Amino acid sequence: MWQALITPIFSLLDKIIPDPKARDEAKRQLIQTEGQQILQEIQASLSAIVTEAQSPDPWTSRARPSFLYVVYVLLLASIPMGILFAYDPITAKNITEGFRSWLSSIPDPIIQLFGVGYLGYTGARSFDKWRGGKS
Repeated sequence: MWQALITPIFSLLDKIIPDPKARDEAKRQLIQTEGQQILQEIQASLSAIVTEAQSPDPWTSRARPSFLYVVYVLLLASIPMGILFAYDPITAKNITEGFRSWLSSIPDPIIQLFGVGYLGYTGARSFDKWRGGKS
């Protein structure tokens, strides 16, 4: 949201503040405010992820990493598919096309949610390790 507003605001500041030093200071404060807001948003999302990871409920604390393990298995499945392709390209192609059709039926918001969850989980774990938490 901020990125879309910053250029018009800078243009407005150029028009209403004639003094270059005052104008540059106003722009600097605007950028600083934007950076603080982005940092607060990141901290809020990380705190939710850390809270989930520290939950005593095994499902809540292990759901995100368990989903990642599923993705890892799917990635590792490409190795035997490569070998199958060397021996029976038609069967490997049919399996690949079927899997591609299945994956394309997953809505984009779900894929995006996975990406956010993956990045959030790894970010929270890195932050926790940096703070000296358990690995």
